[in-house]
Amino acid sequence: MRPTAPLILAAAATVLAAGSLTACSSGSGSSPDTVKIAYQRSTNNKVLVMDNYLAAVKKDFEKANPGKKVKLIPIQADENAYYTKIQQMMRSSKTAPDLVYEDTFLINSDIKSGYLAPIDKYLAKWPSWDQFLPTAKTAAKAQDGKTYGVPDGTDTRGIWFNKDIFKKAGLPADWQPKSWAEILDAARTIKQKVPGTIPLNIYTGKGPGEAAVMQGFEMLLYGTGTDPLYDTASSKWVAGGKGFKDSLDFVNTVFSEKLGPQQSDALDPNVGTQVQTDWLPNGKLAIDIDGSWMGNQWLPTGGKPWPEWSTVLGQTAMPTQNGQAPGKVSMSGGWIYSIPAKSKNQDLAWKMIEQLQTKANAVKWTVQGAQIAVRKDVAADPEYLKSSPGVAFFTGLVQYTHYRPALPVYPQISTAIGEAMEAVTTGDAKPDGAAKTYDDALKTIAGDAVLNKG
Repeated sequence: MRPTAPLILAAAATVLAAGSLTACSSGSGSSPDTVKIAYQRSTNNKVLVMDNYLAAVKKDFEKANPGKKVKLIPIQADENAYYTKIQQMMRSSKTAPDLVYEDTFLINSDIKSGYLAPIDKYLAKWPSWDQFLPTAKTAAKAQDGKTYGVPDGTDTRGIWFNKDIFKKAGLPADWQPKSWAEILDAARTIKQKVPGTIPLNIYTGKGPGEAAVMQGFEMLLYGTGTDPLYDTASSKWVAGGKGFKDSLDFVNTVFSEKLGPQQSDALDPNVGTQVQTDWLPNGKLAIDIDGSWMGNQWLPTGGKPWPEWSTVLGQTAMPTQNGQAPGKVSMSGGWIYSIPAKSKNQDLAWKMIEQLQTKANAVKWTVQGAQIAVRKDVAADPEYLKSSPGVAFFTGLVQYTHYRPALPVYPQISTAIGEAMEAVTTGDAKPDGAAKTYDDALKTIAGDAVLNKG
């Protein structure tokens, strides 16, 4: 059974029922002259940033390669449903695309399942690979030492806050919380002085999937101490000790004190779209623990153009739990273009990756997609450096960032964390009880590879 089975089975019915997802069954082998690209389309129909970018690259590729065609396969779904669909597609040569847009947190589980092909033979002859930062190369490398994709950007995470709401609450416009307690205190002040506003959004529960685990829980957990999720020295997963419980307690506090969104909204798989297109631009949300990409919705080409966002919103770093060194914490991930093992057009798929990653296209996507650069030449490009008021801030968080354990069982770990978060969000369990349930799941998932740190 797939490592992500608990997550995947829950989403499968939704995926198969969605009409926009059923156009993907024609298979990669139908034409040796056509490269098929499967990618995630936003659940907001107005957000076509990636669609427009890929359409432009498709046009350039077809012009540069007479007789060759590109077929774009957009999959409009939330993240969990998207993962399910591409994994279903890659199981058969009849349905496998030639390129697939993969979240790096799934890469090792998909490699273990035999879904992806290594691309080292192509990389060895590709001069542009030297431009990629070492951390970016590592994100696409598997435990077997082979590389299975080319990253197109990364991200960091911090805190967005509404300066107008802060002013009404008597809070500073240059807010820089030094601990979790200061975040909660600010949220309590906003609840009291600006009623009707959502004081604080932290993603939580099973519905938002990895967004809840990474933007929510791990932004807390990695601020509690070293190796809080996986201990590399012992090659063991860390049981739900004090830092784990404290992180769950933070989530429990947010929702038990009604400092966050309504539970039904918080647990909605599409809550991220709601944050970007409604709560923040319409002044309904004061504090949002979120990612560097948020601004792409508010650009003139985004789903919710908002010219004032750069002056209304402030950014600040997520502090460690009690302000202990290094004082700040961030999480980074990213997406890669991979070639499915059952694609029949792998050479043509590689040519498409090269087209996607010309210097000009790499800059264009990094800017349009509100990405943090993973290439040295892009990071130094003037267009990138002036692309967004927040780009310098979020690029500066790279020095404090952490990456999720790139191991095949991580998706199962993520699912177990999401379940623990949901239990404390709804009040079905206290932090200690939710941590105990997580430990039980961890033993089932990892066996003897569990470390108790207390």
